[in-house]
Amino acid sequence: MTRPPTAAQRRLIDAADPVTGRLRGTEAQLAALVRRGLAFRHPRPPHDCFLTPAGHRAREAPAEPDAASAPHPGRAAGDGVFAARVGGEEEVPGGAGPARLREVRGAWQGLLELRRMTHPDGAVDRPCGWERAHLVRAAALALEAAGHRPAGPDGDDGYRVRATPQPEAVAVYEADGDALRACAATLERAGWQVGEHTEPRTRARCLLASPRRV
Repeated sequence: MTRPPTAAQRRLIDAADPVTGRLRGTEAQLAALVRRGLAFRHPRPPHDCFLTPAGHRAREAPAEPDAASAPHPGRAAGDGVFAARVGGEEEVPGGAGPARLREVRGAWQGLLELRRMTHPDGAVDRPCGWERAHLVRAAALALEAAGHRPAGPDGDDGYRVRATPQPEAVAVYEADGDALRACAATLERAGWQVGEHTEPRTRARCLLASPRRV
């Protein structure tokens, strides 16, 4: 069994940028995380260190609640960490208005930078490992950053992003057909493969979206 991070390493991991996973610490501390596979050093100057998928899992593992008490996937964690709106939230993470817009745009730019830094070719037109590990949050961020309106708690018009049984796919619901197709276009521009789907039981139309690899 893999030895868990030390308390000092845990503090570094917890303090990493919530979107890009960028780490700050002494050279020795960062080198230790790299040796353990929890971080990688970017090949381009200034050679900053970032969490690997294993590092992201290590950061999130202690905070994982059991299934019975799991919070809504888009709800703010209560610690100031940005959370994209997935639709249907009982309370809006981070409020609304210009401040929220700036926060969403900043998170999206940070995600594009993470794509650039983690893809060997520096591409920003397709999702990165972080997005494949956080499918619902990643798809919701792409939609919110493009100006789509998330559904409210009463199920009013707006998008809702939900997990699916498929390993690398999310479902996007939107009652308005034109708005659903607009969501599809946004996700395709953001590097997702998208197809329309009709649920067998409810006959509800939705999108099935998966992050594109090439």
